[in-house]
Amino acid sequence: MKFRVLGILSLLVVVIVVTVSTVILTSASRELTQELQINRVAALNRFAQLASDAAEDNDTTQLQREMDRYSELYSEGILIRLQQQTVRSGNLSEDQPEVRDALNRASLNLSDTTLNPIRAFGSGTDIISRSFGTASQVLGEVVLEVDLDAARQKLRERWLVVGLAAVALGALLLLAALRITGWVLRPVHRLSKAVHELETTGKTSQLPEAGPPELRELSRSFTAMADTVTESMESQRRLIADTSHQLRNPVGALRLRIDLLQLELKSEPEKAAAAGVVAELERVEEMLDGVLKLATAEHRAFEGSARADEADHQRLAVIDPFPVLQGEVERAAPAARNAGARLTLEGPADATQIVCDPDELAHMVGELLANAIKYAPGARISVATKPTEGGTAVVISDDGPGLSPEQLAASITRFWRAPHHSKIPGNGLGMTIVERLAQANGGRLVLEPNEPHGLIARLEFARPQEGAHA
Repeated sequence: MKFRVLGILSLLVVVIVVTVSTVILTSASRELTQELQINRVAALNRFAQLASDAAEDNDTTQLQREMDRYSELYSEGILIRLQQQTVRSGNLSEDQPEVRDALNRASLNLSDTTLNPIRAFGSGTDIISRSFGTASQVLGEVVLEVDLDAARQKLRERWLVVGLAAVALGALLLLAALRITGWVLRPVHRLSKAVHELETTGKTSQLPEAGPPELRELSRSFTAMADTVTESMESQRRLIADTSHQLRNPVGALRLRIDLLQLELKSEPEKAAAAGVVAELERVEEMLDGVLKLATAEHRAFEGSARADEADHQRLAVIDPFPVLQGEVERAAPAARNAGARLTLEGPADATQIVCDPDELAHMVGELLANAIKYAPGARISVATKPTEGGTAVVISDDGPGLSPEQLAASITRFWRAPHHSKIPGNGLGMTIVERLAQANGGRLVLEPNEPHGLIARLEFARPQEGAHA
């Protein structure tokens, strides 16, 4: 946005500078032309008077002397046609078309004393002419050559001065445009950053009131809105966590009563019905546990995102992930054997370190292994650490049925279950919990298909910064 605004302002600056420069240079050309014209017309009138005197005296000696002196001084030709003869100096000749035309106009008593506007990069000379004589008779014509080179040089010098001034003015205006653009857009950028922060962390810092009055008012309104949204989200998280926690007591009491009731039941149908109730209670307990874990993970994710830049984030540490992976693989091995899956841990190629809470890394890896064992029975499941462009990834892959691209995109949604997994016990919260915990630890969860079939889950973590302590 900054470059678009600067582009528009730069175009406006160029138009203003070019317009002002054009006006100044046009005025300078007009001024120099007028100055030269006044000077040369005065000389033309003087030679017309001298020619008139010479015609009366029938002696052109003095006239020729003055003409030669003028041509020598100004390097401009003069041609005077009298009734008996033609007197000339310089390089003017009646054979030249423009001189012949000027003489013809002057013989008709038509004075031509207007110079064409001077152009800085033109060439050649100009011609002015007039007649002389009595009121009723033309006695002769005077043609004067006007050398424009000196005036052109002055105009070029002014072009240079105006050009340098235009560049300086343009640079000054562009600098002012840059400062004004920054002043106007800086609050917009802060607001955009605050919106992104609110989206990812659920909270945002106080926006400074800067910029134009309208943007200051917008910053105040957004801060108030963000505080309201943050409070509402925190209240929702607390409500979900507290409700889930409080429900565990009556569910536990209900479970105890059903266990006691089962002791009193004699017939098989009654026992089967009680077993169904127990199964549903276990499902409710599993759901409550998942909701509590999710609430904790989301709280950690928002807390971690909000404090990602703070050096005193106490829960994170620089760790070697391999011992954590080894422990989770050993813990999941019996369940993998029961499901017919082959679970392997690839040794690290070299020493790797990540910034993560070890307990939460264990939780994430455990959830991913449990999902792979549950939804890909009989598959080969591999756990490894692999380097990435910006750090290290913990990779859990299997060659089971996998998920479609649409299902992969929806898999981290709360309570989502794949249609072909609907008969497998689960609450649809595992991937969501892993995704939130990865975010809380400055990482991310990436799900992608494993060719030719299967699923790859990658927990990607950034490389530890220099100076970080284990």
